[in-house]
Amino acid sequence: MPGDARSGDRRGRRALILVENLSVPFDRRVWQECTTLREAGWSVDVICPRGRTRDTEAEAEIDGVRIHRYPLRAATAGPAGYLREYGSALWHTVRLARRVGPVDVVHACNPPDLLFLPALWLKRRGARFVFDQHDLVPELYLSRFDRGEDLLYRAVCALERLTYRAADVVLATNESYRDVALRRGGRQPQDVFVVRSAPAGDRFQPVPPEPELKRGKPHLLCYLGVMGPQDGVDYALRALAKLRDEVGRGDWQAVFVGAGDAFDAMVRLSERLGLTDQVQFTGRIPDADLVRYLSTADVCLSPDPRNPLNDVSTMNKVLEYMAMGRPIVSFDLREARVSAGDAAVYAPANDEAQFARLIGELLDDPERRARMGKVGQERIGGELSWRNSQRSLLAAYAAACRDRVPPAPDAPARPTGEGEGRAVER
Repeated sequence: MPGDARSGDRRGRRALILVENLSVPFDRRVWQECTTLREAGWSVDVICPRGRTRDTEAEAEIDGVRIHRYPLRAATAGPAGYLREYGSALWHTVRLARRVGPVDVVHACNPPDLLFLPALWLKRRGARFVFDQHDLVPELYLSRFDRGEDLLYRAVCALERLTYRAADVVLATNESYRDVALRRGGRQPQDVFVVRSAPAGDRFQPVPPEPELKRGKPHLLCYLGVMGPQDGVDYALRALAKLRDEVGRGDWQAVFVGAGDAFDAMVRLSERLGLTDQVQFTGRIPDADLVRYLSTADVCLSPDPRNPLNDVSTMNKVLEYMAMGRPIVSFDLREARVSAGDAAVYAPANDEAQFARLIGELLDDPERRARMGKVGQERIGGELSWRNSQRSLLAAYAAACRDRVPPAPDAPARPTGEGEGRAVER
C-alpha cells in the first residue's frame, strides 16, 4: 500500500460505491477498489444487485465492507429489456442510498450511464462524485445491437455526456478510455485518472498441471470469460473448426469457462460445427477449478473481434491468462497489444483462419510458449500490477475531496431492510 494511504485527513471518511452490472465481491475490480479504500482508512458501503448462485444475501459485511444488495431481473432481449432492468436498478439504488445516509464520496461504476442520477442526488447533500468508467456505453451499444447510430445511440451518448459533466473525477481503465474522457467528455487532464484492472494475486496462483483435464489429448486450449454477443466465442469456435479441418490438427481439447447471454447459442454452434467431442463448456466454476484448467492449458484464447468497443477495451481474461503464465492468441486490437505485449501473438482482426494457424504454431513450440508466459507474469507483477492502480485510485479520491465541505447531517442513516427475490448473476 502507498506510504500515505492512512494519512489523517482520510480517516473516518465514507464512500458509497454503486454497481449495476455485477454483484460484489464477484466484481473483482470493484472489490479490489473496496479493499484498497478500506485499508486507506475509508468506511466503504456498496450497493449492487444480488447474484444468482453467490452474493445472494440482501445484506453482508465482508472484510469490513458493508454490502447492500437488491433483487434484479437481468435483461434478456433487446433495448427494451435493458430499459426495464435499468429502471428497476435505479429505484433500488436510490432506496438503499437513502438508508445508507450521508457520504463523502459516491463512486458510480458503469454500465449503465444512468447512475449519475442517484449520484447527483447525493452531490446535493455534499458528496463528491467519482465516475468509474468500466465500459464505453455508446461503443457497447454499437457493438452489441448492430442498429447503427439511431435514436437510442444518440440517447446513450447524451447520458454519457451528462455523466462526465456531473463527475468531479473520472476513473479510466486504460489510456484509450482516458482519451475519450478528455476528447468526448470534455474533461481536464488533471481530473481523469487511469486505474487499470489487475488480477488478484491470491486468486491466480499456478498449481501443478493435471493431464487428465486434456481428456486424452496432448494439448489443452482454454477460454475464460463472459460469453456475450460481443465477446467472440463464436469466432473462437469457428477458428477451432478451421484448426481441425484446414490446419489438420485434432491433437487438442478445448475448455470454455464462463457464462453469459450467448452461452446456450455457443453450445449450439459448437454442436453444428461438429466440435462436441473436443469442446467442453463448464459454465461458471469455483476459483480452484478455474486455476486447475489454466495451469494445465497450453494456449489461452482471446477471440474478441475488432469492433468499436473491443479495440479500445482492456480484457480481464488477457490479464488473468498473463498472471497464470499462459501464452495467448488474440486478434490484433489496440489495447490487447498494450496489455499483453509479447505475451500474445496476434491474428489480423477477425481473421479466424489465421487465428487457427497461430494456435497450431504455438502448440508446436513449447519453448516459445514458456517465454511468452514468463513475459506475461513479469508484466502483471510490474507495470500492470494492482499496486500502481492503488496509487492512482487514492490520488483520484484525494483530488475529488480537495477543499470539500462536509455533508450536512440532514437525514440519519436507517438500517437497511431485507428485500425479496434473486438477481441474475452475470
